[in-house]
Amino acid sequence: MELQKQFVQSVRLFFKERGEAWLNQLPELILYCEQKWSMKMEEAYSLSVNYVAPAKMDNGREVVVKICISSEGFLDELEALRLFGEKGIVQLVDSDLEKGIILLERLSPGHTLAELDDHDEACRIAAEVVRNLSIPAPPETRIPTVKVREESLREIVKRHKDGFGPISIEVLERALKIFTYMNETTEKRLLLHGDFHHYNVLSSGEGVWTAIDPKGLIGEIEYDLIQYMLNKLPDQGAYEVIEKRADTFTEELNLNRERLLLWGYCHTVVATAWSVDDDGSYCESFYQGIEIFEKLYETHYGAIIDMK
Repeated sequence: MELQKQFVQSVRLFFKERGEAWLNQLPELILYCEQKWSMKMEEAYSLSVNYVAPAKMDNGREVVVKICISSEGFLDELEALRLFGEKGIVQLVDSDLEKGIILLERLSPGHTLAELDDHDEACRIAAEVVRNLSIPAPPETRIPTVKVREESLREIVKRHKDGFGPISIEVLERALKIFTYMNETTEKRLLLHGDFHHYNVLSSGEGVWTAIDPKGLIGEIEYDLIQYMLNKLPDQGAYEVIEKRADTFTEELNLNRERLLLWGYCHTVVATAWSVDDDGSYCESFYQGIEIFEKLYETHYGAIIDMK
């Protein structure tokens, strides 16, 4: 069984020895799926760190099989799928808790929102999908709050006293203070997608778009939109695209623009930090977003000051 090179590298990078053992077990897990659900697996999609492939069951039903390596991520996603129910999310068909396998409906035609050339139209569609997803946070759930993202940045600041990658220690510390302030002042907590962007929204019928691959998170809608705003940016004019996306989301979803921009600044810092590799490379598109969000905030509200 030949696996995608980048997929293998990513699994080994993030999961070390455990990842190597899981990769070796994949052929057995795929065979297990085929036997348990009476299906034939097809060629995998472009993979990140989970194995995801379409499959056709003996009864003709088309599904998608997702074999997960992270037990925590698997359980969070499974709960998010169940909590969202039919609220604009791909439908859960079945699961296997012991093996970390999720069986999902196969969306058709399945084009991603990234394939739309019109940035404005894509953003309006994204806003509608988010509106359909928006439900109050359940009182009891294993799904974490946005506080986990703050703690992730806090650990980065602790480990890198002289800055990290292209990000200075001053920017890291300012972003951490803003993260803390934002979490402390959050009033309306909703169930969030947790990784909402163009590639996680698929066409599922004439004029119908559906979210996939929820990570599950509890917090404000404003926070959940930042990853979308950082994705699929043009080589030139990224400032104008992010500005227009901020305008569209604010108007379509009746959001707090100031909080949207503050979340944008601090999340973009942590997203850039997450992208820093061992060789010092990083996502330059994310990095430029730090300055863009800062300038947008200054345009509307003045200089970003340290939050207490």
